[in-house]
Parts: sequence; C-alpha cells; structure tokens
Amino acid sequence: MKKIVLLVVLCVSTLATMADEGMWFLMHLKRLNEADMQKKGLKLTAEEIYSINNSSLKDAIVQFNGGCTAEIVSSTGLVFTNHHCGYGAIAELSTKENDYLTNGFWAKNHAEELKPKSLYVRFFVRMDDVSKRILSLVNDKMSEKERNTIIQQEIAKIEKENSENGKYVVNVRSFYNGNEYYYFVYQDYHDVRLVGTPPNSIGKFGGDTDNWEWPRHTGDFSIFRVYADAQGNPAAYSKANVPLKPKYHLPISLKGIKEGDFSMILGYPGRTNRWMPAAGIDQNVQYAYPAWVEASKVGMDAMKRHMDKDQAVNINYASKYSGVANYWKNRQGMIDALTKHKTSATKRKAETKFNKWANKAANKEQYGDVIKTINDYYAATNLKARHDNYLTGMLRSSTFAMLPYSLGNGLVQYAQANEAKRQELKPRLEAFIADNYEKIYIPLEIDVLAEELNLYSNKAGDNIAPYIAELAKQNNNQFSGTIKAAFETSVYGSKEKLAAFLANPNADKIQNDPLFKISKAVADKYREKSEADQLADDNFQAAHRKYIAGFLAQNPKAKYYPDANSTLRLTYGTIRALPKDPRNDAKINNYTTLDGTIAKYKPNDEEFDLPKKLMELHEKKDYGIYADKAGYMPVNFLSDQDITGGNSGSPVLNANGELIGLAFDGNIEAMAGDVIFDPKLQRTISVDIRYVLFVIDKFAGAQNIINELTIRN
Repeated sequence: MKKIVLLVVLCVSTLATMADEGMWFLMHLKRLNEADMQKKGLKLTAEEIYSINNSSLKDAIVQFNGGCTAEIVSSTGLVFTNHHCGYGAIAELSTKENDYLTNGFWAKNHAEELKPKSLYVRFFVRMDDVSKRILSLVNDKMSEKERNTIIQQEIAKIEKENSENGKYVVNVRSFYNGNEYYYFVYQDYHDVRLVGTPPNSIGKFGGDTDNWEWPRHTGDFSIFRVYADAQGNPAAYSKANVPLKPKYHLPISLKGIKEGDFSMILGYPGRTNRWMPAAGIDQNVQYAYPAWVEASKVGMDAMKRHMDKDQAVNINYASKYSGVANYWKNRQGMIDALTKHKTSATKRKAETKFNKWANKAANKEQYGDVIKTINDYYAATNLKARHDNYLTGMLRSSTFAMLPYSLGNGLVQYAQANEAKRQELKPRLEAFIADNYEKIYIPLEIDVLAEELNLYSNKAGDNIAPYIAELAKQNNNQFSGTIKAAFETSVYGSKEKLAAFLANPNADKIQNDPLFKISKAVADKYREKSEADQLADDNFQAAHRKYIAGFLAQNPKAKYYPDANSTLRLTYGTIRALPKDPRNDAKINNYTTLDGTIAKYKPNDEEFDLPKKLMELHEKKDYGIYADKAGYMPVNFLSDQDITGGNSGSPVLNANGELIGLAFDGNIEAMAGDVIFDPKLQRTISVDIRYVLFVIDKFAGAQNIINELTIRN
C-alpha cells in the first residue's frame, strides 16, 4: 500500500489549513512546522523543542500516570500538573483526619512529601518510522486475522530490539488506522511523591457546574516530585532515593498574555476520531452516547446520596465520582455539539465526494465498496452500541459489576491448587483484596449496582446478558432486594468474608456465589463477540483503512496529521478570545480574574465556596509579583490550540518556550472537536501560571517551592 507522507493539517471535511489545528509529531517539526511556527512568532528552533542528542523541551514533558500530561519545572524533579490529574493520588493519601482534598497539602521539605501507592511518570526518549518495515510484510489479500498476526509479531521484534534489555518501554503504534506505524521509546519513573495541592475550593472551584464551561475560575494544579536512585535511574520507592536531576526543566514567565500572542502546547492527547465516518457519528449521537450519559447519571446519583452523608465516604469516592461526572458531561456536550453543528452531514458530503472518486474505473476495484461497507456496518451495530454503552456506564460506576469476576478466577485457581501453590498465590490475592476493599463502602456499592442493573434491564434492549434477564424477570426489573440479599450472602460482601474463604477455600462456593454470577454475566456479555460479529468488525476495519488511504490518495497535495492516540504531540496557535461575555469581568474575553472568582463565591457551597485566606488576599489586593501589570490577579486564559483528553496538565508555552499556564479543559461549544475541528469555536482553557505561583506563595506560604523554580520577569 502506498506510504502516506505526513504533512501539515487537514480535517477530512475541508482543505483549509489552519495553524491552530493539528497535533504534530515532534520528529517532523523541522520539516513541516518550524517555518510556519517561526513566522507566527516562535523564537526557538525545532532542535530546541525536540532533540535526540541534546537536551530540549521534550525532556521536560512527561505523561502523568498514563492519562494526563505534566512538566518538569525545577532541577530537582518538581512536576506541575492539573489538580484533577493528581486527584486520585491526593484522595488516596487523604483520610478524615488528614483531608488533603478539602484542606490542601504543602510539604515544607523533601521529608514531608507523600508517596501514593501507585503513581508514575513517563519520559519520552525518541521515536522513529517503521511503516515500510511492517507494511512490506502484509497485503490486501490477507484476512484481517492473518494481517494482524503478522503485524503483531513484527511489533514484538521492534519493541524488543529497542528496549535495551528492559531499560526502556517501547511501544509501536498504528496511525491512520493501520496505514502507518511508528515506535516510541520511553523511560518510566515510579517513585513520584505529592509535594503540594490547593484545597478543592481552589483546585476544583466551580465543580461540575463549571466543567467544560467558560468563563472559568479554577486553580487546577497540583505539584509532585520525581525520585530516582543515586545514579538518576528509575527505582522502586525507597527512602534512599533522591530527587531526579532532569535533562531539562521549564523556565516560568511572569510577563503574562495578550491577544494574538504565539503559544504552543506539548502533551499526550488521548484520542481523537477525526476520520470517523458520518454513520459512526450518527451512531454515537443517537445510540451510544445517550446510553452512556444515562448510565453515568444513575451511578453518580447513587454515589452522591451516600457521599453527602459521610465525609469519609466522600473522600474515598471523590476521585471515582469525578471521573464518571467528567465523562457524563463530556458525552452530553458531544451529543449537543455534534447535533447543533450537523457534523455528520459535513462528513457525509466528503464521503459522497470520495465515493464518486472511488467508483471511477481506475479506483473501483480497490475502493468502490468502501463507503457501502462502512455504512452497512454501523446500521447493523446501532442497537449493540446502545447496549454496550449501558454496560460501559455500569462498569465505570459500579466496582462490583466487574470485581467479583476478575477476582473470582484467582479464587477458583487458589481453591483448586495444592497447598504449596496456595502459599504462592495467597499473598497476591490478599494484596489485591486489601487494595480493592480498603475504601469500599458497601451500602453505596449496593445502591450503585442495583440501580445500574435496573436501568440496564429496562433500557438496554432485548439482547441483554441472559442471567441478568432471568433475574429481571424474577424481580420485575427491580434489583434492589436482589443485590442487597446477594451482598449479605456473598463471599465478596466484605474483606472479612474473603479472608474466611482463603482460610477454607471451596471452588464451588465461588461458582455459585450470587455476586460472582452477576459479575460474570456482565463481563461475559461485555466481551461477547460471535464469529459473525468478528467478521463484520474485520470487514469494517479493512474498509475504514482503505477509506483513509483512498482519501489521502484522492487529495495528494493536501496536508494531514494523524489522530491522537496518547503519543507526544505539539499543537500551536495564539492567545485568542471568545466573543464578549457579560459573565466575565475581564476587558477582553481571553482571561478571567480573581475578581470574577470572588463574584461566584457561595458560602458553604460544595462547588463555589472559597477559603477565607484567599478572600482576604483579594480584599487587600495582596498579589505580590504575580499581578498583571494592569493590577488584576489573573486566573484562567484562552488559546486556540488543538487539544483533547490526555492534554490535561500540559504546559502552555510562549514563543521563548517559557511556561505561561497549564491546560486543563476545552469549551463545551466545541465539544465536537474530537471528531471535527472548529477553527471559530475551539479553545483551550488554561490556568495562568501567575495564579499557580500566587496560590503557592501568597496563599500557601510555600516559599520552599517557589525557591526551586526558574522564574523570569
């Protein structure tokens, strides 16, 4: 198959190139982007951003715990990321007595820094193109299974060749749905400790109400530190470890922002679907996302009832609730934006044009049936998509939808093993049970699972999991009594019952356990795939791959970038306002101020309360060196870079490569952005670095942190 040359950017529906659209590979910056970026204001070279042989900006950018981005900001391994990215670790370290979520936390020295159980950062080392090597081994006559087997075998070889005997993590990733392949070399550090976090009333100010909205007034940041052994190598947690001395750390600018300033973002965007067909968009809007939204809301409401009654429960479930709530609002925003902007109609026009080209004599054999195959696939899977998203919502909300099944296999193996094997397995099982039950609140879990099953049995269609259908019929689609009784008799009802099982194991007891049977039914249905389903998936994947290849061949002079897939990218653009908004006190609607934060204040409100000290600092206008030259205290700002989930915590850099903010959100008006880029509406919302430093210095009094930073006026 013809190799695709990555050029600049194109949304599949338009040939208009925009500087603020696109998520670029760093290895291509010199060839593709450097001249354009410098024309728009960049003062650096591509080599200063990405270098294999010398320190560069990329050495300060890390993937944070697999799902966010963070940046190194000191010569002693200090890391800035979003508050919501560190939320899980902060919640894990919090107790009712030491509630760091509510009250914040600031280590005065290295000895006071706190180690979560599991937290890591990933440094990007290098990348390279292996498309020719991999694609030379396959052809269009192969079945998808044969093709995938050969590709996976070659990927395994490439990853082993570049790992240097395990020193590095190597990932080969597919781009353009299997039309290109690149490998990425990383180094992971697992000793990462909490250094500082503002209280929820700053770090999560506005809560779910303001999530994805502008104007915004959120101090969305937290601070960690990376530790290494004495030689600077990754090491398991040890008191003997020392702060990492990074190859590069970001300097910080206090100059502030103004409309039209060049800015860029480096980070790990999670996933975009810019090549999604029109029928796929229709499926999401009409079937998949509504089910996800509904199931998420049911789980959230059940959790919240218990969280509001008990602060310990609130702390223990805060991270999980926040994750469900974030996607609940995201998916509803996607439905609204994709519908309002008629995105599927825009895509369908491009597909109609492609189909005419594809059915010309020279192209018909290879591309003629591509659009029909794609449309037939979505028509056949609409109801399944709705069903599967009810399950997805359940699995994200309910711990016990999957836990009994995933733990049950190990318990059965343990019960059937001889004594020596049991002694080998027991510590791992005990550790797994301790981790999963440490902060579990059973009354909440009963309600979440019961209400999710009520919804699933009533709304997911006729083809629900057979055992769940059987229980629903027995109980008139009401699971409250069934689930409560199941927890009372189940081995999984408490960690004490599981400990008793380990002391006297019986495999039949697991196989007949009521929670295990429910969980197994859900898990089996979620993973179910018939031969016909697999064949349809294979035909779709082949057609979609050909569609993308054909689209590129149809427009050989156009410029393209690959979808995001959690690999390091750069996106650039400008500081850019939205139209004037009466809710924002700022003179230009590209920033917000502490005045606006105070205006939203609601005493004792879960989302809009504020710390007394912050209000006192505002009253005195005691902003230190962090105030804007116009006198106000900046909080958040807007720019027009192309980002998505995974970019949370990414550094926003000025033309000199200095840190000016941390990206933390997009605007809800442009929620269709994962599917189609809107150059008029798309914005990145970031916390101004001056507000971050103001909170650290003036609010928290953490001068020790300020002293580590390289700050430029």
